[in-house]
Amino acid sequence: MMDEVTRRTLLAATATGGVLAAAGVAGAQTNQSVPQPQRPGFGGTNPGPRNLEQERQNPNLLVPPSTDHGTLPNLRFSFSDAHMRLTSGGWTRQVTARELGISKDIAGVEMRLNAGSVRELHWHKQGEWAFMLYGSARITAVDPQGNNFVDDVGVGDLWFFPGGVPHSIQGLNPDGCEFLLVFDDGDFDEDDTFLLSDWFKHTPNDVLSKNFGVPGSSFAHVPDPSELYIFASTVPGSLDSDKIAGAKPVPQTFSHRMMAQQPIKTKSGTVRITDTSVFPAAKTISAALVEVQPGGMRELHWHPNTNEWQYYIEGQARMGVFGASGQARTFDYRAGDVGYVPFAMGHYVENTGTTPLRFLEMFKSSYYADVSLNQWLSLTPPELVQAHLKVDTQTVEAFHKQKFPVVPA
Repeated sequence: MMDEVTRRTLLAATATGGVLAAAGVAGAQTNQSVPQPQRPGFGGTNPGPRNLEQERQNPNLLVPPSTDHGTLPNLRFSFSDAHMRLTSGGWTRQVTARELGISKDIAGVEMRLNAGSVRELHWHKQGEWAFMLYGSARITAVDPQGNNFVDDVGVGDLWFFPGGVPHSIQGLNPDGCEFLLVFDDGDFDEDDTFLLSDWFKHTPNDVLSKNFGVPGSSFAHVPDPSELYIFASTVPGSLDSDKIAGAKPVPQTFSHRMMAQQPIKTKSGTVRITDTSVFPAAKTISAALVEVQPGGMRELHWHPNTNEWQYYIEGQARMGVFGASGQARTFDYRAGDVGYVPFAMGHYVENTGTTPLRFLEMFKSSYYADVSLNQWLSLTPPELVQAHLKVDTQTVEAFHKQKFPVVPA
């Protein structure tokens, strides 16, 4: 039953609600810092309730460009809105098809390991591609042929472990690491991996004894899986000290130095493309690291082979997506956001900030491919282009036969 204090408060609020709403409209009209869902001749003020901080960060959702139309699904989700799992050795959070429903083929995980902390020895059905965001880590793996892999990775480095290949990750000095994991299945769940301790805890001791040729009592102190997953440990020694004597190395390295690649450069940015042509082990994931200077734009284009999953590393951007049949929608992105472009849909990504924009384009594919709108039109008979767009000869001649992934070039 409602207590008297609550009842009086509710009645007072109801009585003054109209006044407050009117005051809110008046204040909104005079306070230019409060964005409103309106453009000349369209929309109106929003008296509230409102989340102004979120609306200021997403101006193209509050006031879409007049070219937006239709009902394209949501193509943005922020890791900041994802559940954070805290452990004794760091933290992790994920964006899967549960959070971003349209992303059926790719899921992402952000993970932080403190210095010495370990992502438990494990494996999973999905292939795992990774980009190092901060610090350094030691990664290990063994392939089905018994070949061994150990390497140290730093900012801008990648790794890829095929589905079913057991591996581990450990943070190094001075401050561990943070990295992005990308999986080739949108339904991936970090809570559904095959953990070493979990298997041991669910196997009879006599079976373990027979398998390893040691007394079953040797496994009496295996930790509960809830104690591991990401757990604190000591920082390992040198890389050489962790290499197994006599072990054969994997025929194709599971790590790659993306920043060592020669980028495609334009006046307004760079693009580094990593697929099996330069990183043969990554057979199910290809990627591009895009850097766009203020005022620049990832050109109008589309991908002819698969969907695009994006991760924004720094800066701020807006992306417009064209979905055919008159459908188009615009989204805003900041560091830590995930973007998505369905297969073959045209789009651009514009730097709307005052600092460089950096983001990853990810694809469930062994190879990277894009089609430039500019290049397509420049390599099409000009009379045909003019007949479609009703533009003059000078305009058609300005189109580029060479692809410039970041414009202005």
